[in-house]
Amino acid sequence: MSLTNIYDDIYANPRNHVDSFKFDEEVVQVFTDMIARSVPGYMLTLPLIGLLGSQYAQPNSKVYDLGCSLGAVSLSLQPQVTPDCTIMAVDNSSAMIEKCRQVVKNEVGKAPIELVEADIRSIPIRDASVVVLNFTLQFIAPDQRAELIQTIYDGLRPGGALILSEKVAFEDAAQNGRFTNLHHNFKRANGYSDLEISQKRTAIENVLIADSVPQHQARLTEAGFSSAEVWFQALNFMSIFALK
Repeated sequence: MSLTNIYDDIYANPRNHVDSFKFDEEVVQVFTDMIARSVPGYMLTLPLIGLLGSQYAQPNSKVYDLGCSLGAVSLSLQPQVTPDCTIMAVDNSSAMIEKCRQVVKNEVGKAPIELVEADIRSIPIRDASVVVLNFTLQFIAPDQRAELIQTIYDGLRPGGALILSEKVAFEDAAQNGRFTNLHHNFKRANGYSDLEISQKRTAIENVLIADSVPQHQARLTEAGFSSAEVWFQALNFMSIFALK
């Protein structure tokens, strides 16, 4: 089952006060449109994540989609991993999980998808061969990110893989400014007004805290990953592929 792609106009009207961004029912209804129009390269990365995951998913193992939202990554992985794998799709938003149940279905001959409503920091990672954090870590408090990455590393089988996609900051202020402006222009090209861009930025500025690529790589190396390479980047959004 697929969801109707409802147009995102959440921030189209002026607000006296802009609340902090959260994945509530209002966001869930427009999420597919929101992320496609806000994250450059998002729709391209989904099939590639499925392809990458299929290369490292081991028989009779678990594949984790942490911060699964509406299950796009899980659905990309499902037909490409072996049926004896189990895909664990985890999200702490009850609205997301409820809507995800309408989208995700287990088909005969495909790996089963188990939906879990939980904080990804609190669930055990066990017997995993692939873990995906697709624009999820950026919403975890910075001082808790290393612990989560370590938990993932410890729960991966030898030869297992982590796919980590994130919005990134650049250490050079001028470079960071250029890419921020390019991202705003990307949103304008996709129909967002300056008001929408401004209000969304206010809503998310203390919720989504971006790291630089070197910060991500240092954290992954510290956890024990043998490699951590950028395999995809579009403006200030990138994805790292890390191997245990």
